[in-house]
Amino acid sequence: MLGALYLALLIAGLIGFVLHLVAQYRVARILRKRYPQQWDIVSADRDERPRKLKTWSRLQRVLRSNVPELFDDAELTRWHRWWRFGPWVAWPCWLGAVALHVFVVGR
Repeated sequence: MLGALYLALLIAGLIGFVLHLVAQYRVARILRKRYPQQWDIVSADRDERPRKLKTWSRLQRVLRSNVPELFDDAELTRWHRWWRFGPWVAWPCWLGAVALHVFVVGR
C-alpha cells in the first residue's frame, strides 16, 4: 500500500516536471509562429547573433511575468498556466515521496 503511494507520488512529480518543460517549449513555439515580432524581442540582440542561453533566460523572464496572457490567445494562456503550475504540483509530490521513503519505508 505504501509502496504504491510512494510510486504514485514519484510519477506525479515526474509528470509535473515534464509538463513544465513541455509547456515552456510550447509557449516558445507559439510565440515563434504566431507572434514573430514579439519573439524577435525575446530571441535576439540588436548587435549580436542570437544565443541559446540568452534566449532561454529572456524566455524565463517572459514566462514569469503575465505577458503571455496579454496576447488574448487561449492556447498560449493555457500553456503558460501549465508552465506556472507544473512545479507547484511536482515539488510537493516529490517531497512527499522523499518524506514517505525516509520516515516510513526506510525504517
